[in-house]
Amino acid sequence: MSFVKAVYQATGKFPASENFGLTNQIRRSAVSIPSNIAEGQGRNSVKEFRQFLSFGLGSLAELETQLIIAKEISYLTHEELNPLLANLDRIRKMIRSLSQKIN
Repeated sequence: MSFVKAVYQATGKFPASENFGLTNQIRRSAVSIPSNIAEGQGRNSVKEFRQFLSFGLGSLAELETQLIIAKEISYLTHEELNPLLANLDRIRKMIRSLSQKIN
């Protein structure tokens, strides 16, 4: 969830005209990652949990793309993007590892 906070802080400087566009999409994708993990954990089966972990990975991929777009249109600098992508990759590895361990 600290990653979600970092994403919110990074998008806080985006133009106001993006509040209902890219800013909203990025924030929704970021929030979706831990939300899917939590929902899956609350389900009654390992199969469902793994499915929600997969949804989380999908949201993570979506977020990665959106952050790169934000950099390409100069809403994020290279220096701002790199730590976000590093954390995103770390989270991806944790989700995949968790999914393998709950088999």
